[in-house]
Amino acid sequence: MTNPRAHAQSNVSPIRKIREKLKRFFGPWGMFVKGFIKHPVMVGSIVPSSPTLIRHMLRPVDWKNTKLFVEYGPGVGTFCRPVLERMAGDATLIAIDTNEDFIDYLRKDIRDSRFVAVHGSAADVEEIVRAHGFEQADYVLSGLPFSTLPSGVGPAIAAATHRVLRPGGAFLVYQFRARARDFLAVHFRRIDNAFEWVNIPPCFLFWGWKE
Repeated sequence: MTNPRAHAQSNVSPIRKIREKLKRFFGPWGMFVKGFIKHPVMVGSIVPSSPTLIRHMLRPVDWKNTKLFVEYGPGVGTFCRPVLERMAGDATLIAIDTNEDFIDYLRKDIRDSRFVAVHGSAADVEEIVRAHGFEQADYVLSGLPFSTLPSGVGPAIAAATHRVLRPGGAFLVYQFRARARDFLAVHFRRIDNAFEWVNIPPCFLFWGWKE
């Protein structure tokens, strides 16, 4: 008697088998590369952020008083997991990305009731935040490459971020070009900055504080 399962497996094309094996082998890194190839101007780097960069970037966050944390361009969740590890049990992390592949991946990979993955634009952060029951965010994190975004998008994101943050909140930005500070300076009077060497490539860190 023919085994239906064996028959079904025999009908799977060799190319599909190779794709599935590669997907399992490369995991998140393979997904990251795929996202970079499809949307190079929206993904800052082909290499995920280092643990050292993540710790440095998140160091100023007051986790005890954080109810809503927002991330732009979460990719495969390199920052999402450390943020969730630090957040309180009643806090929420909203991750916004224009790449549907990343959002689908995150929804399947991160099983945490505090996590919400949204397919959308960072420029619409105010509407997204309100749609999830919040008026303002405590912190917003972004690794989006401001200098390569389409014309007008960078300034729109910076303006919307300033509006959605509560007083005392901060816009956390890591970039490979110092020019990103110019986008923040229009709206944030106080900007702390640093440089992280332990990352590929090394990058600039900015914290824009809303007064």
